[in-house]
Amino acid sequence: MTEYALTASQLAKSYTIDSRRIPVLEGIDLAAAAGAFVVIEGKSGSGKSTLLSLLSGLDRPDSGRVILAGTDITNLSEDELAPLRNRTVGYVFQAFHLVPSLTALENVMFPAELNRDPRAGDKALDLLTRVDLAGRRNNFPHQLSGGEKQRVAICRALINSPRILFADEPTGNLDSVNGEVILHLLLELRREHGATLVLATHSREISSQADQVIRLADGRIAGGPGSGGP
Repeated sequence: MTEYALTASQLAKSYTIDSRRIPVLEGIDLAAAAGAFVVIEGKSGSGKSTLLSLLSGLDRPDSGRVILAGTDITNLSEDELAPLRNRTVGYVFQAFHLVPSLTALENVMFPAELNRDPRAGDKALDLLTRVDLAGRRNNFPHQLSGGEKQRVAICRALINSPRILFADEPTGNLDSVNGEVILHLLLELRREHGATLVLATHSREISSQADQVIRLADGRIAGGPGSGGP
C-alpha cells in the first residue's frame, strides 16, 4: 500500500485586485508518494508557485484540503502551523531568501536554532562541508555567487531533516552549469535524507528525471481527473 507524504483535494485559490477576483487555482487533486521526486510543471502564470505555497502551509486555500505528513493543515492556526512547518518542511526559493545580515553558517543554523537544537552549529557546518562551502561559512550573502547562495539555501532547508522538501524554480536564477549542480545536489541530498522532493519548474529536462509529474495549465491539472495521482 502506497504511503503518501502529501495529498490535496479540490484546492482552489484566487486573489482580489481592485475589486476583481482573479482565480489562480481550481479543482486541484494530487497525491505525492513518500520519498518520491515529484515535479509540478507549467508555464509562467500557470499557478506553480501558488500551489507550492498551499501545499507547504505558507498560504491558505480558499477551499479544499491539504494533508501534509499525515496532518490535515487546512484549518490550523498560524501558531499551530509554524512549528509543524519548521519540523516537517524544508523550502528552497528561486530568489534564495537568505538573511543578508547573517553569515552562510548562521543562515543555515537559523531553522535549527528556532527548534532550540544544541547541535545547530555542528549540523550546519556538516551540511556546508557536504556542498563544498565550509570555507565560505563566514561570508555574508552579498559575498557569495548565485550558485553558492542556492547551496546555502538548500543546506538551510535540510538542517531540520524535513520529511518534505519543496523547491520553487530552484535553478531559475542560475546559469545552466550551476543549475545542473543544484539539481544534482537536491536529488542526492533528498536521497540521503529520505525526503520527498516536490519541485516546481517549467523545464521538461528536469521533469524527465522525476518519479511523478503534475502538469498545470491555467490553474488546473492538465490531463483531467487522476492526473495528479502517482
